[in-house]
Amino acid sequence: MQITACIFDLDGVIVDTARYHFLAWKRLTDQLGILFTEEDNERLKGVSRMASLEIILEIGNRRLDENRKQEYATLKNNWYIEYIKKMTPDEILPGCLPFIKELRNANFRIAIGSASKNTPMILERVGIQGLFDAVADGNIISKAKPDPEVFLKAAEMIGVKPGNCVVFEDAVAGVQAALNAGMLCIGIGSPKILTEAHFVVSGLSEMNLAKLRIIENDARL
Repeated sequence: MQITACIFDLDGVIVDTARYHFLAWKRLTDQLGILFTEEDNERLKGVSRMASLEIILEIGNRRLDENRKQEYATLKNNWYIEYIKKMTPDEILPGCLPFIKELRNANFRIAIGSASKNTPMILERVGIQGLFDAVADGNIISKAKPDPEVFLKAAEMIGVKPGNCVVFEDAVAGVQAALNAGMLCIGIGSPKILTEAHFVVSGLSEMNLAKLRIIENDARL
């Protein structure tokens, strides 16, 4: 089945918001007296807000009741929103726009598949909301990656079967979600980390339509 649609994760693929998540979580962990490093932050990629807080509490060997967890998760998100409200088009990652425009010119369907509820704000701030035929995000799905819900929803929204979709993902949980959806997956990052992806590139600057077709054909073999 030929690939006719591309679904992009947002954070770490289209824009680099990982640093803003880190800054917001760091503010919270400093307040809680928990040592939190950038290496720890890697564990949170592709993970929902509440699941991320659970990981942080595990790191700090802390326990909180559910009400307090909700308070801290909300506080972290408020800080994160402070940061992303200042984003500009300059923060779109290299190679993203040329690749997506090439895909659109070739009549590919293009969608976002992100667990973030802040996806609409980020797309608006960097000025690319018009590039996508559909946006599936945390506002319309209930299950976090590695559950395939977000990618299946994106495929449904653009009217393309899962087997005709390729997902671009930078997180282990996201790669697993793409595979669980029955989709081709191209990892963005390190092949040592994204071991389950069909192919891995360092960024979309390495991608073009010809290369996508080569990866697609290799995956069929």
